Amino acid sequence: MTDNISAAAAAAYRGKTVVVKYGGNAIADPELQRAVIDDIAYLHGAGVRIVLVHGGGSEINAMLGRVGIEPRFVDGLRYTDPDTMEIVQMVLCGKINKMLAAQLSGRGAKALGLSGLDCALLRARRRTDRDLGLVGEVTGVDASALAGLLDQSFLPVVSTVALGEDGGALNINADTAAAAIAVALGADRLALITDVKGVLRDKNDESTLIRALHVEEIADLIESGVIAGGMLPKIDCCAGAVRGGVCGTAILDGREKHAVLRHLAGIGGGTTVL
Repeated sequence: MTDNISAAAAAAYRGKTVVVKYGGNAIADPELQRAVIDDIAYLHGAGVRIVLVHGGGSEINAMLGRVGIEPRFVDGLRYTDPDTMEIVQMVLCGKINKMLAAQLSGRGAKALGLSGLDCALLRARRRTDRDLGLVGEVTGVDASALAGLLDQSFLPVVSTVALGEDGGALNINADTAAAAIAVALGADRLALITDVKGVLRDKNDESTLIRALHVEEIADLIESGVIAGGMLPKIDCCAGAVRGGVCGTAILDGREKHAVLRHLAGIGGGTTVL
């Protein structure tokens, strides 16, 4: 069954550009991590132009705890002071980025680990809508660098630390960074791997999953409270990507094995935003 799904996904997206945001339990759980890495490596080997964008919140929190820094959040977003920024860079650009690149390379992929600081791949300015410290919003993506790597059959693995206007590093939300990269590349698909089933009409009932919704429907779902809390920024990223020219986006449940393959094959779960 999995072989059929893999073949269908590869056939549908061979030669096309897919940006995958990877984080949450799918990156923290070793078994789920192996499944995701296997799937990404397979798609890359089958000719799909993949960019893997990753977070690492749980690993950041663990390292902060080791050095005695209490994680702080504002409306669900990490407050990033200079000490926390050092930890973010260590964990994202060092440990996780290189671990993922090594695992993909070990499966035969030409994986290249990068941060948004490399070649000013991601440029950003500090957010001013609230005080989050060294947290930025993306102002530019060097799409030519990524496209050049894809043209040479590399698989870019991008950690979401960006170059600020003062030359310093800024912490970027991984969903936001993935959406900006997808728009800049004119990607055919953006997939956000999350820890939830997708958009639910009833947050306490997974059987109420909304499998597909159009950007025009989002405002009503927000007003009615169906889309709320942590789902709001993810939907905002998906909607922004669609408006920016990405053919389609998806919020996928990373707790389910082969979620990306199933989605690209047209038989998966999650919520597709068009």
